[in-house]
Amino acid sequence: MKKGLLVLTMFFISASVFSQSTSFGDGEWFRFRISYSGWWKAGEATMSVNNETYKGRPVYHIKGKGVTTGMTKLFFGVEDYYESYIDKQTTLPYRFVRKIDEGGHTKDKVVDFDQRTRTATVNDKKHNTVTSYKTEPSVHDMVSSFYYLRNTIDSKKLKEGDETVINMFFDQENYKFKLKFLGREVLKTKFGKVNTLIFRPYVQAGRVFKEQESLTVWISDDQNKIPLQIKADLAVGSLKADIDAYKGLKYPFYIIQD
Repeated sequence: MKKGLLVLTMFFISASVFSQSTSFGDGEWFRFRISYSGWWKAGEATMSVNNETYKGRPVYHIKGKGVTTGMTKLFFGVEDYYESYIDKQTTLPYRFVRKIDEGGHTKDKVVDFDQRTRTATVNDKKHNTVTSYKTEPSVHDMVSSFYYLRNTIDSKKLKEGDETVINMFFDQENYKFKLKFLGREVLKTKFGKVNTLIFRPYVQAGRVFKEQESLTVWISDDQNKIPLQIKADLAVGSLKADIDAYKGLKYPFYIIQD
């Protein structure tokens, strides 16, 4: 459970898919239940979307929060906050905020993106430094990537084995974030059975994840493209995240009737 239930973070870079029209809008909100090794409730995560303006531009202001709860909080407290201000037309980010406290390991950073000059300016509030970095074209942060992917990949044309790659900037580094389509499945959720698309985000193997293919994501196969479930095989144990509540969906959420 190192890095403060890292799967809370993975929500904001991995849950992902996809239609040609906008899959989300103002007022969308999700809550997820996080369990450790399949039974022990370890925390919860939320994601929300609101219409706002940023420096005179209309944007979606995305907020993500992940916390440990119950007994887990007593011996390993986690409070992670993420925000992204994304352009309504391109879904590219203008600003990314990351403020975390994971068992005493803290970060407090604000990243401002200039897509025209391909520059990311990182304000590290903890260390009182401001540094600029060159980025790749059309670069995303870990939050904006989720919403961008929901709008750009056409699920009707997906074939098993298809891969999607986007540019991402995170922790002062440029990454090639890769996502592989595994297939389709009917998933049993709290709300009933749902047709889903299954994806595998490639992650860095090491202290947290067993291997690059340790993460699997189930997304609703409809216009909303809701992240329904995430499973992660960790170096020690496993984590599972299930959708627990939602509101403000742009389209109807279809449940299979038995």
